[in-house]
Amino acid sequence: MMTSKTLAKIDPAVLIAFGCIVLLLGIGSIAKPGFLSAAYLVQQLQTASFLGIIASGVMLVMLMGQIDLSIPWVIAMGGMMATGAEGILGHTLGQPLAIPFGICCGLLAGLVNGVGVAYLRAPSMIFTLGMNAVAQGLMVWHTGGFAPQDAATPLMVALASGHLIPDVPNPLLIWIVLGGVIVWMLTRSRLGRQIYAIGNKERAVFLSGVDSRKVTVLVFAISGACAAAGGVLLSGWASRSYQAMGDPYLLPTIAAIVLGGTNVLGGRGSYLGTIAGVILITLLQSILSVLQPQDYFAQLGVKLPDDVFRQVVFGLVIIVMMMLYGRERVIR
Repeated sequence: MMTSKTLAKIDPAVLIAFGCIVLLLGIGSIAKPGFLSAAYLVQQLQTASFLGIIASGVMLVMLMGQIDLSIPWVIAMGGMMATGAEGILGHTLGQPLAIPFGICCGLLAGLVNGVGVAYLRAPSMIFTLGMNAVAQGLMVWHTGGFAPQDAATPLMVALASGHLIPDVPNPLLIWIVLGGVIVWMLTRSRLGRQIYAIGNKERAVFLSGVDSRKVTVLVFAISGACAAAGGVLLSGWASRSYQAMGDPYLLPTIAAIVLGGTNVLGGRGSYLGTIAGVILITLLQSILSVLQPQDYFAQLGVKLPDDVFRQVVFGLVIIVMMMLYGRERVIR
């Protein structure tokens, strides 16, 4: 059991996020029979796993006080390059190397982001947004040039839809393993300490002898690899890749991270909070689908499509959390 001393060590934002999860579970159980069934909750965790894998890398970037807005098309790049690997590398290499090829393409995009931010000193928001546009252009050219294969390989489908352990989806296992590695890195490794330190005061870290530029490049590369890995799994889940498949994940990813207590200005946050935020956002999406609150607004003359309404909700979450954390950072 958690003692009062243990609870005191947990960020209040994390406790609030878990409290909101309990609240949403209660609302869901009332609104939809079977919402709390084991099968439905496992399905929600499987859905959350895709978002959790993508958010893992973005959280590291945000801990440094940076932002990665290239993830929508890096996700698409990872999925499209993995499914098109056979047409690019040939049948002999394409099948076995499809997944690492897709992830490496995302890692490369992350490296470019890191070099631009760390060595060219470009604002991360602008540079990664530009990289998102570059990735979009490359993928449009890729699909329009020679119509590559878009069907997922059997291994991709198995990783996204199979169960290595009975009743436990493979994406959830992958998220657990990835999360364990990141938790170890943030709490036990020098790299983790450097990431937090850069988020608090990059100049002081640089003057202490640590090359903060290399850390920045590495973290952006990890973010790109995680986004591409998410794209590979999403392609396996849908059995195919397609353009703009990553567009719905930008705002939910950022919202999940800030809901979990990661300071958007850097230097503060825990992976436990990101887990809570990812689960919270997933349940919120499910609740919105069940309750259809946009129908009530339609009766008032405000008609919003489902996806637009969700984007508005996520945007409001980000604005509110940005105001809270931004004010706190100024006060400190």
